[in-house]
Amino acid sequence: MSIQHRRNIMSYAIVGFGKVGQALAHAFARKNIEVAVASRRPPEALAPQARAIGPTVVAKSLREALEANMIILAVPFGEHREVAKALPSWKGKTVIDATNTFGVPPEELDGLPSSAFVAKSFTSAKFVKGFNHLIAATLATDPVVEGGHRVVFLSGDDEDAIAPVAALAKQLGFAPVKLGKLNEGGALVHARGRTWGQLIFQDLFKKEQ
Repeated sequence: MSIQHRRNIMSYAIVGFGKVGQALAHAFARKNIEVAVASRRPPEALAPQARAIGPTVVAKSLREALEANMIILAVPFGEHREVAKALPSWKGKTVIDATNTFGVPPEELDGLPSSAFVAKSFTSAKFVKGFNHLIAATLATDPVVEGGHRVVFLSGDDEDAIAPVAALAKQLGFAPVKLGKLNEGGALVHARGRTWGQLIFQDLFKKEQ
C-alpha cells in the first residue's frame, strides 16, 4: 500500500469518553467502523468499557488517537484548549466539535458562537460543528427510527470540510443537514448559558406549524 493511499483512508478518533463520547462510540460500533477513543485517563482505564461497546472501539493514548485524520471533540467545553495543545499543528486534521457550553456565560465567548470560539484553538484544522444537539442517550441509540433517519446538524466555514463529515454521518446511519457557517447554523445549535440549541429548533418548528 502506498503512502498516498494510506493518507486517503479515513481514520477516526473520539476525544472524551464520558456520556457523549461513549454514545458516539456505540454509533461506530453498530456499523463496525474502527474508532480510537481517548481521554485524560490512560487507555488501560478506558479499555474495559471500550471492549464492552464493541471490538472496533479501541482505547488509545491521546497522542495515539490524534493520529486519526478525523477527530470528534467530546470533552467538556473547558478542556478543548488542552486537547489543542496536544499537537504542534492540526494541519490535515478535521475536528468535529460535539461540545456544548452548558453554564458558560456568553460574555466568556468573546461574543462568538461556541464553535467559532473553540475553532480559534485549532487554527490549522478543518473545523465542523456537529453531533452536539442530541442528548447522549439518544445519540447512543440506532438513528434509524420508524423508517427514517435521525438528523445530525452540521455547520462550518469550509464547505470542503463539511462534505466528509456529512459522509461519516450517513455511514453511521444519520441524516446530515447542513446549516451553513459557524456564525449562522452553528449559532442555532450551540448552547447559550443554560439554553440549548435543540430548544431553539423546537421553537422554530412550532412557529412554522
